[in-house]
Amino acid sequence: MKPQTAARKLGVLLAATPEEFRGRDISREELNELQANPPAWLSELRRSGPHPRQEVARRLRVSTSGLARGGVTEPLTTEQIKALLDEMPTWLEAERATHEQVRAEEARLRERGRGRSAPLRSRRPCARAPHRWTRVRPGPRPPAGILRP
Repeated sequence: MKPQTAARKLGVLLAATPEEFRGRDISREELNELQANPPAWLSELRRSGPHPRQEVARRLRVSTSGLARGGVTEPLTTEQIKALLDEMPTWLEAERATHEQVRAEEARLRERGRGRSAPLRSRRPCARAPHRWTRVRPGPRPPAGILRP
């Protein structure tokens, strides 16, 4: 796989990785080995950064869109993230609240959908109104206006 894909799967910024990592394709076995036994450079990158945008958003508990709205466009180090959390600017408070509302709504919809046997769009109209008479499709069509149970 390409180095960009491997870096994304490892959760690190490609530009911060060593040249030996960026300069060649990474096999699936090598990626599994890096995940199982990370070398010192990978552990250090995961610990102190610079971190990719998704990781920055996760650590700040906001969405990646919220980062962009807040003006954070470049990768941040762990120290910069801690400084933002200590400072807690108003945009970060607002984005955290928005992100929490979105997550609560998604959880509510997930919970509501758990009781269903199938999504509504896959059901036939007669399944939603079983008391109605429906036209029987198989076989010859009856004359217009005649309905069967």
